[in-house]
Amino acid sequence: MYTLGVRRDFIARHFLIGGDWGPENFPNSHHYILELQLEGSELDQHGYLVDIVDVEKHLDEIVNYYKEQLLNDKPEFAGLNPSIEHFARILAASLSERIKAANISTLKVVLWENESAWAAFRVDRLAS
Repeated sequence: MYTLGVRRDFIARHFLIGGDWGPENFPNSHHYILELQLEGSELDQHGYLVDIVDVEKHLDEIVNYYKEQLLNDKPEFAGLNPSIEHFARILAASLSERIKAANISTLKVVLWENESAWAAFRVDRLAS
């Protein structure tokens, strides 16, 4: 199984809802690191798992959408606590929709909120 990884970092803001989370109940910033991991058992005719330029384009579009934004204001977080778990799932689903490489069997997002805390979400894609 081949794995390709790409990282991006960005700052976004949020505040937690639905509980007493102390300072996290108020708008605050996090320096997120988004690690995207793509897996597949077959390479394309060029010897690539996926076109990394294409992957980076989609990753940059997603990061730019959230960069310096308040997550609570984004429609995909409506009714949700903007936790790193929800954020990792939302990022993984969005990237899975955008990255069309047929030989990718698994897409995983690992989202770091700080140097010691992260959450991950994996999308298993059906073989075509």
